[in-house]
Amino acid sequence: MDTNLFSEKFFEKYGNRNEKPVLFFSPGRVNLIGEHTDYNGGYVFPCALNYGTYLLVRKLRGNKLRFSTLNFNNDEETEITGLFVNKGKNWINYPLGVINEFLRRGVRIEGLELLYFGDVPNSAGLSSSASIEMVTAVALNELFSAGLSMLEMVKLSQKAENEFVGMNCGIMDQFAVGFGKKDHAIFLNCDTLKYENVPVILNDCSLIITNTNKRRGLTDSKYNERRAECDKAVELLQAYKPIRNLSELGSDDIPLLEQYISDPVVRHRARHVISENGRVLEAVSVLKNNNLTRFGELMNLSHDSLKDDYEVTGTELDTLVYEGRKFPGVIGTRMTGAGFGGCTVSIVRTKDSAKFIMGLAEVYTKKTGLVPDFYQPEIGNGAGKL
Repeated sequence: MDTNLFSEKFFEKYGNRNEKPVLFFSPGRVNLIGEHTDYNGGYVFPCALNYGTYLLVRKLRGNKLRFSTLNFNNDEETEITGLFVNKGKNWINYPLGVINEFLRRGVRIEGLELLYFGDVPNSAGLSSSASIEMVTAVALNELFSAGLSMLEMVKLSQKAENEFVGMNCGIMDQFAVGFGKKDHAIFLNCDTLKYENVPVILNDCSLIITNTNKRRGLTDSKYNERRAECDKAVELLQAYKPIRNLSELGSDDIPLLEQYISDPVVRHRARHVISENGRVLEAVSVLKNNNLTRFGELMNLSHDSLKDDYEVTGTELDTLVYEGRKFPGVIGTRMTGAGFGGCTVSIVRTKDSAKFIMGLAEVYTKKTGLVPDFYQPEIGNGAGKL
């Protein structure tokens, strides 16, 4: 990111070179394993990336809010006259929802000029929405001396996405974006929010993220439908045990699902969540023992479960995963994010990564007609002021 060029764009947009804006950054995230478990009170294992959202922001006299982004040509202006309402299909819903949460807490927000730039690809499943929310939250917290903790900002950003944007996401995305630590992944219990930063030692391997470039909006996917199916499973399983969420069950309980859940679809959803939690627990354990081979096997098993039991993959993701596994040096590969498009995450031996990228791109385009993008990120820190 060329911060001088970014600043120049800010002044071209808003003028007044005498008052300097403040720069903030919030990362995207990739989940290494533990998918669709977060809203079921389960375990996840995400890490922050060195890709993310940059925000230059400057206070403005009065109550006007001016929004702009370098990612597309869509400037917006509004005024603070009370709480905001959803603006329809508009990107400023993400920052507006966060601003609402600060207003609800009695924080006096004044006029602002905001310029965003993100190098997280939109709709790729790397959590560009949480990145925008969290960079807005840390900026407001700093500029208006709100005194909120990182956890409070994580929770209010999730609430903004749930209630203002209308996406019923769990807390993993905002948590990973807020609490990321360089060269570590976050082993998070989404029920208790107890977490541990676990070193990710890749040695002679690299992390490769592959974008299907199949466009899909998360709110338009079947994400909310899956949540409802999991809620139904909990309701039925309460005849067996008084549980609040599926993650209160363990692998030993899986054989009982058939007895209490007659609907095979709901049963499969529950089986994925329970087995995925077990995979996360084992994955953290083997990674601490530097057993990257087993970690990769668990990534593969995770994708198989997401395909067969949770049915959130699709042709594009499956092509990347199952064709990708055929290449030398691939330790493990799986879809990451909500699914139905978006990205895969792979661990590949560094010496084989170029052949993996070139070969997989060729076969993927041949089979789907789409051209994938590849990223070789570093694991970075969480949101904050630069």
